[in-house]
Amino acid sequence: MFSRTKSALVEPEQALPGRTERPWAVAARHRVLDAPVVTDEVPEGYEVAIFGLGCFWGAEEIYWQTPGVWSTSVGYAGGTTPNPTYEEVCSGRTNHTEAVRIVFDPSVVSYADLVKKFFEVHDPTQGFRQGNDVGTQYRSAIYFTSPEQEQVARELTAVYGQELATRRLGEITTEIRPASETPYFYAEDPHQQYLAKNPFGYRCHANTGVKFPG
Repeated sequence: MFSRTKSALVEPEQALPGRTERPWAVAARHRVLDAPVVTDEVPEGYEVAIFGLGCFWGAEEIYWQTPGVWSTSVGYAGGTTPNPTYEEVCSGRTNHTEAVRIVFDPSVVSYADLVKKFFEVHDPTQGFRQGNDVGTQYRSAIYFTSPEQEQVARELTAVYGQELATRRLGEITTEIRPASETPYFYAEDPHQQYLAKNPFGYRCHANTGVKFPG
C-alpha cells in the first residue's frame, strides 16, 4: 500500500478517505525563524507562497535561509485526501505533493525572486520525481495565492522553459494551480524544520544547474 514508486495520480474516488481533523499538534514556534509555524493568519502586508519541489525537508531549509522570509512550514498540497499522513502521501493514493509554505515580506523579497529560486534549486522537468526520489508526491508545483502571483509564475515559467529548451534539457512539467483549489495540510511535527533538528539529514537538491536568465 505504501509504495514510494507511484508514477500516476489516482482518480478522486480511488483516493484514501483521510480524516476531518489534523490528528497531530504542530509546534507553536519555528525553530530557526522564531515565528509561528501555523500561519493561517499572516501579518498585514505579507504574502504566502506555496511550492512543491521534491522532498520538503531540503526545500524548507532553502527558503528559511532567504532574507525576507518570515516563516516556513512543510505540508501536503494539491491533493484529494483531507488531513493525510506522511505515509498516506507516500502511498501515492492522496494525490498530494510535498510542499513548503512560505510567508514573506514582499518589501524585502519579491514573489518573482522566490519563483526564480524555486526553478534554480530543483529540476522542473522530471515529472513525478526528483533525482532518486520517485513518486507523485515529488512533483514540481506552484500553487499561487493571487492573480498577480499567477501572472508572475506563468511568465517566469515561460522564460525558464525557453532557457532549458535552448540547452535541450527538457520541458518543464511544473503544475501551476490556484492554492484555493485544494487546502494545504500541515505535515506532522517531526517534519517541520527537519534539517534544523537533524543537521546531517537527507537533502535532495536535484537541479538542472541552470541559473535563471537575466
